[in-house]
Amino acid sequence: MKKLNYKSGKYMKQGTYSSFMPSSLKNIQLDFSGTKIPKLLENALIELGELNAYSELMPDINFFVKMHIAKEASSSSRIEGTKTEIDELFISEDVIAEEKRDDRQEVLNYIEAMNWSIKELGNLPLSMRLIKGTHKILLSGTRGKHKLPGEIRKSQNWIGGSSINSAFFIPPAPQDLGDLLTDLEYFWHEENNEISHLLKAGISHYQFETIHPFLDGNGRTGRLLIILYLINYGLLKKPSLYLSSYFDNYRQEYYDALTYVRTQNNLEHWLLFFLEGVQVTAKDSKNVFKKVSGLKLNCEKKITQELGRRTKLGLSLLQNLFSKPIFSVEETSKALNITFPTANSLLKEFERIQILREKTGSERNRLYEFQEYLNLFS
Repeated sequence: MKKLNYKSGKYMKQGTYSSFMPSSLKNIQLDFSGTKIPKLLENALIELGELNAYSELMPDINFFVKMHIAKEASSSSRIEGTKTEIDELFISEDVIAEEKRDDRQEVLNYIEAMNWSIKELGNLPLSMRLIKGTHKILLSGTRGKHKLPGEIRKSQNWIGGSSINSAFFIPPAPQDLGDLLTDLEYFWHEENNEISHLLKAGISHYQFETIHPFLDGNGRTGRLLIILYLINYGLLKKPSLYLSSYFDNYRQEYYDALTYVRTQNNLEHWLLFFLEGVQVTAKDSKNVFKKVSGLKLNCEKKITQELGRRTKLGLSLLQNLFSKPIFSVEETSKALNITFPTANSLLKEFERIQILREKTGSERNRLYEFQEYLNLFS
C-alpha cells in the first residue's frame, strides 16, 4: 500500500513560541489509488445512500429526526466534557439540578444552532458567515458567552497545558486566520477538485480544528460543520447521522487521528477513521429508523385496540411523543388542546397499556416518559 503525498504544514516562530501553519487546500491534488481509502469510501457512500432512502420513505420523518439531532448534540457536547443525558433535554429547567443546567443549556444551544444553520443553508451558501452565525448561537448564554460568540479570535489560543509555554498544540496566529479561512471556503466550493465530497467533509473538519478560529467551541462547531457540508452537497438528506457519537465512543482515537495529520503528515489515517465512522454511524442510524418504525406500529396497534373512542386522541399524542418523548400533564393539555383532566386521564391510559411510564413517583408535577423510544438513542 502506498502513502498519500501530503504535507500538513509547518511551525512558524511567534516570539517565544511557535504556532502551526496548515498547508493550503487550494487546488490540492490527492491520489488515493493504492490506498485503503477508495474501498472504505465506497462502503460509506452506500450506507449514506441507504440511510437517505430510508429517511425519505419514512412517514413523519421530521418527528423522528428531532431525536437524531438531540443525540448528535449530546454526543458532541460530551466530547468537550458536558454531561447531559438525552432525556434531560425534554424536561423543564426547574426540574434539572442547578449544577447541571449550564451543561444542559450548551446542548440545547447545539440543537438550536444545527436547526438554524440547516434552515439558513437555503438562504446562504456554506461559508464562514454561516459558521460564525452557528457559533454565535452555540456560545450565547453559556459559559462561553464572554469568548466572542460568532467572532473570529483576535488573540492566540492553545490546546492543552496551563500556559502557551506548556501547550500540547498551538494553532495559527490571529493574523493568519483571514487567509486560512478564505482558503477553506475556496476548498468547499472548488468545482475543479475531483476529491469526493465525503472526503472533503473529513478534510474540512481536520483543517477547521487545526485553524481553531474561535476562542471557544471549535470542536462542537467543527463537528457541526461535517453535517452542514454533507447536507449542502446532498450526501445527507436529513440531519440523521450522529457521527459525534462515534467520535465520543472512540474519543482518544479521534484526537490521535487528528493529531497524526499534523505530526506525521498522516492524512490517510484520519480519513480512514472518519470514513469508518460515517459507515458505522449511517448503518446504526438506519437500524434505529427501522426500530422506530416497528415501535410506532406496535404502539398504534395498542392504542387502536385499547383506547376505543379515545383512539384518535391517543394517536395524536403518540405522534408528539416521537419528537418529545417526555410529557407532563400540562404539556399534554397544551399540545393536544384538551383539558387538564382529559390529559391526565390519557397519560394514565398510556401508562396502563405500557407505552409510557411515570418517572417522578410523585402525585404532583408528574412526568411521563416514552422509555422504549429513548432507549433506542441511549
